[in-house]
Amino acid sequence: MKKLLIFALISMFTLGLAACGGSDSNKEADVTIEASNWDFNQDEYHAKAGDITIALKNTTGHHGITIDGTDINIQGEGTDSANLEPGEYIIRCSIACGTGHMEMTAKLIVE
Repeated sequence: MKKLLIFALISMFTLGLAACGGSDSNKEADVTIEASNWDFNQDEYHAKAGDITIALKNTTGHHGITIDGTDINIQGEGTDSANLEPGEYIIRCSIACGTGHMEMTAKLIVE
């Protein structure tokens, strides 16, 4: 029981710190990704080419994202931006979140 309480406190502290981060926290997101245990809320996300702001919200568990071929890296909740060319990009969970972590991917389609 004591270990569970300590884990919960550390998790809440980490989430609180992560929520304060993000490079563009005052800008409205072009794409909002919701992460739950081993899944994103959509298989595909769409955005127009150019400056794109991505927001990550954790609904269950603690997750982060990276997007292949970009500098986007969000740990916990927050936002990040990049100037993206048209194409398809793979979104990956970047925080080991359990047995389904390796399959936790989605696609960002930039048009």
